[in-house]
Amino acid sequence: MQSGISASQELQAAFQSLTTSTSQRGLIATIKDEQIVPGATINSSSASFLSDLSNLTPHIQPNEALYILLRHADDLSSANKSLVAVTYVPNAAPVRQKMLFASTRLTLVRELGGDHFGESLFCTEGAELTAQGWEKHKAHTESENPLTEEEQNLKEIKEAEALESRGTRGQGLAQGGQIAIRADDDISGALRTLGGSGSDNLVQLRMDAPTETLQLASVSSSSPAELATSIDSSEPRFSFYRHSDPESSIVFISTCPSAAKIKERMLYAASRGNVITLAQRDGGLKVAKRIEATNPDEITAQVIADEFKGAAVEEKKSFAKPKRPGRK
Repeated sequence: MQSGISASQELQAAFQSLTTSTSQRGLIATIKDEQIVPGATINSSSASFLSDLSNLTPHIQPNEALYILLRHADDLSSANKSLVAVTYVPNAAPVRQKMLFASTRLTLVRELGGDHFGESLFCTEGAELTAQGWEKHKAHTESENPLTEEEQNLKEIKEAEALESRGTRGQGLAQGGQIAIRADDDISGALRTLGGSGSDNLVQLRMDAPTETLQLASVSSSSPAELATSIDSSEPRFSFYRHSDPESSIVFISTCPSAAKIKERMLYAASRGNVITLAQRDGGLKVAKRIEATNPDEITAQVIADEFKGAAVEEKKSFAKPKRPGRK
């Protein structure tokens, strides 16, 4: 799912300067007023990409999401213009900010020009953006696939872009340019039951990445305080939770642990909108709240309470017809 936010003209201009500069290592970008706008520039102070990563430190905060566009070549005057698109979304960032940055990352790459980017990285900790952290990322990538780091990440970028534009066979849900997905038959029944008055109030769905099929993972009962431990933390999940407010509101919760593979993260981000469409169309649910988090332990009772703060339903009082005035 994409957020509808687009790259500003100012960002386009700053990005053009980055790609032609012989002294600029990178560019910070953020989301403001429904647009992606440029932030600080990162100048090069050494002869290598890894050494220049130390220049990111003043800009990395533990509770603020950022986009960081980095030129990968050691020699900035070389013909190699390949860039790295980094999405930094720390666990302590506000939930809405996490949602916006995760759902807009593909838009950023596409609007600036996918051909510029040979690699994409999603990280949640500042330590991942140090020379040591980058070496670990490189070693992990190379151990997963015999392709080179650049080839593997370029492959993942192209796969992610394809998720936005193509459909798959089976139960199609392609709407508004979102990815079409296949869904197992038992999902709609579980969602319809959730919308009723049964004792189970939590339905968890998972995506099978190889087949891009939505599967029913579990049906259970949970209180707001138990959600953090009830939602699976080993892999991404789409969860539908029936709240205990007077309207029995449905809360959609998307979790994607930082350990998930890049392709899984992109698949879940691209599928989110159509999963909600499926729940509303085939499950008969009306999704009242949407929450996105990295790990389930972020979904606390307080987070749920904050979503419903001020949303209490006022007691409806019947209209009493005024009595006719009597004689004195």
